[in-house]
Order: sequence, then structure tokens, then C-alpha cells
Amino acid sequence: MFPFMPDHAVSLRGLRKSFGSVEAVAGVDLDIADGEFFAMLGPSGSGKTTVLRMIAGFESPTEGSVLLGGREVTRLAPFERDVNTVFQDYALFPHMSVLENVEYGLRVKKIPKRREKALEALESVRLAGMEKRRPGQLSGGQRQRVALARALVNRPRVLLLDEPLGALDLKLREEMQVELKAIQREVGITFLFVTHDQEEALTMSDRVAVFNQGRVEQVGSPSEVYERPASVFVAGFVGTSNLISGEASTAVIGREGTFSIRPEKLRLLGEAEEVPDDQHSATGTVSEVVYAGPATRFVVDLDAGGRLIALQQNQQTSSMDVLGLRGSRVRLAWQRRHEFEIA
Repeated sequence: MFPFMPDHAVSLRGLRKSFGSVEAVAGVDLDIADGEFFAMLGPSGSGKTTVLRMIAGFESPTEGSVLLGGREVTRLAPFERDVNTVFQDYALFPHMSVLENVEYGLRVKKIPKRREKALEALESVRLAGMEKRRPGQLSGGQRQRVALARALVNRPRVLLLDEPLGALDLKLREEMQVELKAIQREVGITFLFVTHDQEEALTMSDRVAVFNQGRVEQVGSPSEVYERPASVFVAGFVGTSNLISGEASTAVIGREGTFSIRPEKLRLLGEAEEVPDDQHSATGTVSEVVYAGPATRFVVDLDAGGRLIALQQNQQTSSMDVLGLRGSRVRLAWQRRHEFEIA
């Protein structure tokens, strides 16, 4: 059992949640630092949203503890916790102006200088001058920022974000990823972000917790989780990864085990081409070529068994050049430091 640290914005210990016979969260221990942008990443049903709801107070744990800033809050009501939540649907009041929406929580709590605080919050999310508009007059990204301002206006210790970008189209979602990170950096509040989108988690977060079947499979920086996956699940869920195991690992790498190699780490060579001593390689036949504009994906069936996917930047290569490689004999090579054994 780890000690509870007062400099942690959120501490979870032995957190479990069952719904009847279904164990949605199966024992989670996490520490999230003050001022951190922390992502909980996982597929639907992995337990990440249930954990968020227990931190917010919307669900009670079956077992375990939730602490905010070192303070035990496990049995406190949501309004007694120093957190605010932004949901995917934003939950704005359509009959109120932008300013009235942001002021609403302050008015309920009878906090003084409401207008001044609300205007400051709108300025922090780049919406100064739009305070008189109604939500229906705003774009999806602007509505998302109004919801963010309403959550930030109370200056909570932790801001909980439950898939807040899921309703936006791809281009706007990518813009808001950058915007959210910039806002978080400016306000300095801990952001706890739930998403099933790997790119969102890797783009915005300082650290990522990867969830699977109610458990945390790995916690680390985006580069650690991507470059050094701790399990087969993480390797397959966070981006695309090649797994070499069984007889293929013995033949290609020289020892048994399961090894992960990212597609962009592989080089496509002629079959007879030699490689330096600090690299491994494997020969095979190109079974599929997928041209995707800036890059091409090559699926290679290995002579040693199994298959590898290589991702190559196109640069000066035309689509006709790469498509013509289907059926070709090739050698795939990679630096040994880019292969990672999964326990």
C-alpha cells in the first residue's frame, strides 16, 4: 500500500466497483500530481469512466478510497468535492446567454463578483466578446469552451473531462486537442481526461493510464507507453504494433519471447541486402500494399512465420511505385533497440 501524499491532486487506493455480478473496476491504484494533464485511456467497458464517476462522487466504490489533495472524500457528495466535470454533451442551458451559463454555478452558491469571475473564465478559454450569445449561436468547439469556462470558473482543484471532444468532427477535434492543452497549461489546474482515442491521449497528456477490463495495464508518459508497452494489450491498443513470438522470435531475434516493434521503425530493403550487426532483419513476401498519401503500409508475410507491417514515408515515391511492390520478395530490418520484449 502506497502512502497518501498531500501534493497529489488525486489518489486512488484499491478502488473497486461492482454492478451486481459484473466487476467494472477491479482494484485501481493511481496518483495524479497537482497541475498534471492526466489521461485515462481504454476501450468501451474498460472501467475508465466508472473511475472518473467515483472521483466525481457520482458513483460510490464497492471498495477502496478516493482522496483529493490528501483529503479522504470517498463518502462525500459531489458538491462537497473540489472537482468539476465537463461532459461530452456539454449540458449548457439553451435559454441562457454564454455569460449566464458560466455564472450559473456561482449564482447557486451565492459567490460574490460573479460577473467579473465569469468574464475572466471566458477570457481564459478565448471567448471574450461572446458573452451575450446563446449556445445555439455557437460552433461545436465554442460550446465546448463555454462548458470548460463554466467548470473552471470555481477554480476547482481537479477538472474531470469525460470524452469532451467526442461529439466534434475530426478537424475541430484536432484543433481542440491543442487548445485544451494550452488552456490547461495557462490555468495550472489538474486535468483528468477520459478518452478511448489513443491520439488524443498521446497528444495532450503528461501521463497516460491505459485501462483494460477494469484494471490499469500501464501508467507512463506518452512516449513510454508508446515506445515501451508493458503488455500485449497496450502494444495493440496504443497505436499499431507488430508482435513477434513463438518460432518466429527464435528464428528472427534469436530467443523465445514476445517482442513488440512499431511499424515506422521497420525499413523495407531488397531481399539480398545486408544489414549492420546492431540490427535484426527478416525476409518475406509483400502480401498487401496500402497507399495513404504521406505514407504507405506494407504487409509482409515472413518466411519464419507470422507477418509484419511496415510504415514508410512516401516522400519522393509515387503511388504507382509502391503499389507495384505487391508480391515482391523483401527484407525488413530494424535496430535492436527498437524491439521491446513484453513480459
